[in-house]
Amino acid sequence: MTKQERVYEAIRGRILDGAYAPGERVVIDEVAEEFKVSGMPVREAMRRLEAEGLVVYRPNAGPRVTPVDPRRFDEEMTVLAVLDGYATALAASRLREVAIVRLTQINAEMEDAVSEFDTRRFAHLNQDFHALVYHHCPSAALALMLPDLTRRVDAVRRTIFAEVPYRGSAAVAEHWALIEMIASETSFDQIERAAREHKLSTACSLRGFRGARAVPLRGRRAAGPARPASSSPQGR
Repeated sequence: MTKQERVYEAIRGRILDGAYAPGERVVIDEVAEEFKVSGMPVREAMRRLEAEGLVVYRPNAGPRVTPVDPRRFDEEMTVLAVLDGYATALAASRLREVAIVRLTQINAEMEDAVSEFDTRRFAHLNQDFHALVYHHCPSAALALMLPDLTRRVDAVRRTIFAEVPYRGSAAVAEHWALIEMIASETSFDQIERAAREHKLSTACSLRGFRGARAVPLRGRRAAGPARPASSSPQGR
């Protein structure tokens, strides 16, 4: 791995994992010092990240992690829902008893995380749940696309979308339904639809919350008190 590739992979991973928040400045000199390289490999890595849409350059400010556009998040979440639904349906027939038992264990741990309001643990377990499903998907193309898209969406959710209405319990319930469908060998179409709707429900929650915030205060009072933002676990 060249110096540029090493820096590129490290910074890309940090962006996708949320270590660098949307809009955060990436200081080239600091990165160069961290990786013991000159500024040139760092700049080359930033150009690659810019081409991928993960970094933007601002005049007199240098590279920054691309700020979040709620509309783009909505679009990416919709794409993820479609791909995830298809991948889950493809994987279902390959998920044997051992894998189903593991999915059951993960979801039980997610249930515990919900009750303990442990958002970080919930997020990691949710990633493990879907990663296990993707691991059994026979499509190499989907296996290549889904992890990065999932990480990108999750990074956004961990930063500015903590205000999405609480979905932890609902997400766990949807996982239980999926596990039951897979274990009982439900049809491809039914599993695909259930998995797709599971992902889309988060985007729907966000749209509804943003719409509620746009209602004038007087209108909100007429409809009842607005639900406060929650820092509870978010399902996907």
